[in-house]
Amino acid sequence: MLFLSDNAAAVHPRVWAAMQAADAPDAPYDGDALSRDLDARFADLFGRDCAVLWVATGTAANCLALATMCPPHGGVVCHREAHIEVDEGGAPGFYLHGAKLMLAEGSGAKLTPDAIRAVVDPIRDDVHQVQPHAISVTQASEYGRAYRPAELAAIGALAAERKLGFHVDGARFANAVAFLGCSPAEAVGPADALSFGCVKNGGMSAEAIVFFDPALADVARYRRKRAGHLQSKGRYLAAQLIAMLDGDLWLENARAANAAAAAIGMACGERLLHPVEANEVFVRLTAAERDVLRAQGFGFYDWGTDAARFVAAWNTREDHASALAQAISSL
Repeated sequence: MLFLSDNAAAVHPRVWAAMQAADAPDAPYDGDALSRDLDARFADLFGRDCAVLWVATGTAANCLALATMCPPHGGVVCHREAHIEVDEGGAPGFYLHGAKLMLAEGSGAKLTPDAIRAVVDPIRDDVHQVQPHAISVTQASEYGRAYRPAELAAIGALAAERKLGFHVDGARFANAVAFLGCSPAEAVGPADALSFGCVKNGGMSAEAIVFFDPALADVARYRRKRAGHLQSKGRYLAAQLIAMLDGDLWLENARAANAAAAAIGMACGERLLHPVEANEVFVRLTAAERDVLRAQGFGFYDWGTDAARFVAAWNTREDHASALAQAISSL
């Protein structure tokens, strides 16, 4: 009964079917019909023009997007616990050729305009200090907290005021949209670029960079090739993304994962460290209690000294979630 990560979940059958259907000769790289259709498909989803590039990993999606907004001598404001800071092995520095991550604070791993100002306001406007060029937020955050549309609008307004790029790491964007019940456009706000998660949500090997400023995509295409992410058979990546959009499979999968997480969270009571607003549950547990759960067959990651993280996926079985909920409530 694994709750390690939604990265470990199975590929959805409709994604497999779409890849099989794409298994026919077509133009290489991103010249195939499926890849060429991505711009229009995502434009329909968000209700505005966009340019979409597929890549193989979320790390590449985040870093290639940010590399279009921030020069090597600049900085990107993000939360201290943002994935780009904690879990991407220094990839932002690699892709951005040495640009700095400028770390801000915030409850639930969420940024606020005030937290961003606390980082950027003390910076002198001279060559001796790194100047901010972009803001990156995670929707849903690293602690499974969803930014409300008004929160994103406020950050976007600050970005526009300071002439900063605005990037959204949407590895679990679907889970945030499913929780909020709003439109995808409202859940991304006035961002310049979104890393649209697919792998965690039932995909196999495809993520999308959605550029709401098409000029950024023109730069990113060259950077994608230089980074080794222009795959020769891109139609298989495009097929996964389109399968996710068809019939709102991306939302169906996210709702299933969120429901399983909510059922677990309901059993945690005062042990719960953060409100469950997506598909992650953070629980206060001692080492001995974690041993008890593992002895019952539950797989999960420790989260610091006295906590654990449980992640539900699109295919998490209801009886597994119920069993975990019962096991936690019985501790």
